[in-house]
Amino acid sequence: YNKSYPEAVEYLLGGCGGTLAVSPPIEKEAKPFELPPKNDRMSRVYAYLIRHRKIDKDVLDAFVRKGMIYESADYHNAVFVGFDPEGKPRHVHKRSTGSESSFKGNQDGSTPEYSFHWRGTDNQLYLFEAPIDMLSFITMYPEDWKSHNYVSCCGTSTIPVISMLSRIPHAQEVFLCLDNDAAGQAASIRMAEQIAEQFGIASDRLTPKNKDWNDDLCVLEDTQVPFLEMG
Repeated sequence: YNKSYPEAVEYLLGGCGGTLAVSPPIEKEAKPFELPPKNDRMSRVYAYLIRHRKIDKDVLDAFVRKGMIYESADYHNAVFVGFDPEGKPRHVHKRSTGSESSFKGNQDGSTPEYSFHWRGTDNQLYLFEAPIDMLSFITMYPEDWKSHNYVSCCGTSTIPVISMLSRIPHAQEVFLCLDNDAAGQAASIRMAEQIAEQFGIASDRLTPKNKDWNDDLCVLEDTQVPFLEMG
């Protein structure tokens, strides 16, 4: 209420008379979108994604060569970049590579329509909650993966999904690969209904055995069980 400490105490104790003037809320100015500064090396990102998350190196290399994954210079986060059709970066999701940090989040000013994704050539689209889940799924099912379309919603918003489908009008198969929990189930139902309503496409749900696809990948790696074939 823009009062000094003594005035605030007096007001709370009931000794304040007259009319209270309340200042209008101050609107925060939206921050412009900027890519995090790039580190000159990617040793921490490669160590984190390959050793800790078990992502296949060839899969990771494919995204790195396109500038879609890099290591930030400030906090050494893994940076996942989403580009628009003109090749302009429009979205960034950051994930800590530190063993004692669980930080993850989107860069200020990111445009959800261009969340982290891979544009292929066929009519299949696979949807995920997180970039690491998307990379994990590709690692487990690598056959002809570059021809498929993938998008990470970086959450459970339908905006990246609808935007992706609008850019691939030839899509005929949609696979909802969200987490195996209540939030993932609810989001899958919501997405399936919206996709059917706007595009007339029926969606199939692919559910990880554990909470998410990276959990499945790590279990398979630790137990040395061969990856399953889809189909």
